[in-house]
Amino acid sequence: MSQPSSDRPEMPEGYGADTATRYLTWDDLIAKLVEAKHYWLATTREDGRPHVVPRWGVWLDECFWYDGSPATIHVRNLERDPSCVLHLEDGWDVTIVEGRSLRSDPITGDLGERLAAEYARKYGPDYTPGPDSWSDEIAGGLRFLRPEKVLAWSDFPNDVTRFTF
Repeated sequence: MSQPSSDRPEMPEGYGADTATRYLTWDDLIAKLVEAKHYWLATTREDGRPHVVPRWGVWLDECFWYDGSPATIHVRNLERDPSCVLHLEDGWDVTIVEGRSLRSDPITGDLGERLAAEYARKYGPDYTPGPDSWSDEIAGGLRFLRPEKVLAWSDFPNDVTRFTF
């Protein structure tokens, strides 16, 4: 995936974004996405109501990878409408990822080994799924969220930055 473009989002008058003095870098956000242990995933129910769940996962190869049973509400929502929003926990140092979450084909080889190693690094021996646990038959499968737009700031409104893919 190539580097996203960055700009300022349009914001209502009075928010101060028009006086922003600097941009965040994509590399700074990648570091936050890689190191975060907890993420919030928002999907839309069939009747239009929002649904939000905490997720564990890993950021690898420009995607957020996580597993989930097809019986969960969020996965059923995503099977119907893959549009979703991923948010890191911090409400001051903000990273909001908009994109689409799709079911992954079975993962083997190098990617499977790197995903398992990243899960082990972040979550330790208590939660280290491997390629075998990501098959539909065993645990519901692996999903990945590919970003389309990211909104972030760490010093609002001075560094409000939008990244577009």
